[in-house]
Amino acid sequence: MEPLIAPRTDFSIEAINDDWMVVGKPAPLIVHPTNGREEITLLGELKKRWPQDEFHFINRLDRETSGCVLVAKSKKAARIFGKLMMRRQIHKKYLAIVHGWPTWDEILVDRPLLRMGEIKESPIWVRQMVHDSGKASVTRFELKRQFRREGQQFAMVEAQPQTGRTHQIRVHLESLGHVIVGDKIYARNGEDYLEFIESGWNEELQKRSLLSRHALHSSMISFQWEGKAFEVCCPLPGDLEEFSLGLSEKKD
Repeated sequence: MEPLIAPRTDFSIEAINDDWMVVGKPAPLIVHPTNGREEITLLGELKKRWPQDEFHFINRLDRETSGCVLVAKSKKAARIFGKLMMRRQIHKKYLAIVHGWPTWDEILVDRPLLRMGEIKESPIWVRQMVHDSGKASVTRFELKRQFRREGQQFAMVEAQPQTGRTHQIRVHLESLGHVIVGDKIYARNGEDYLEFIESGWNEELQKRSLLSRHALHSSMISFQWEGKAFEVCCPLPGDLEEFSLGLSEKKD
């Protein structure tokens, strides 16, 4: 089955040693195979370059999310990183471009998340929602910049997730009234996603969504390794950089 939008494979290596690497994943590109489907993946591209090596993903990004992916190069390293993850000693920052201008400079969102289909009918199986019976989910947001583009208001927001739930940043921003630009699942009640799955990408979807993928980027990951602190950054990719070059209004 061909992907609806061709994947990008121009990944970068932002940091590397004998035990691990931080890969800058492009979007769209899925991290590893799912549901038995044969398709181009980050795992497959890494194996092409280093066919004899092991790769264990410590964090995973959605197909349309770009940025930092921490990869262990042995089972031993993966176990160590797994313990750091459980202790919340691996820290991540994301950048998101959202619709509208937030009225806050910083905000902590502590709202549990639940898969929508568990409590009501949802044509999109993976879609999440804020719900009191969901799992604890906490994200800190900071407004970085506000700008206009073609008369519309947008903002660049930094997100620091304290937990690691599915679509956490995307749902928390939706709950604040600031959907991420290009988010097919959480904008317009998921209608664009359903059309995309049925018909593929088209000019009308491009006009509504503004971007062919959601504007979410994993910009930094930090951790301790063998007593030394590492902070690795992945620069904002060209599509998001270009989109954000609007007329700045605040936070420059």
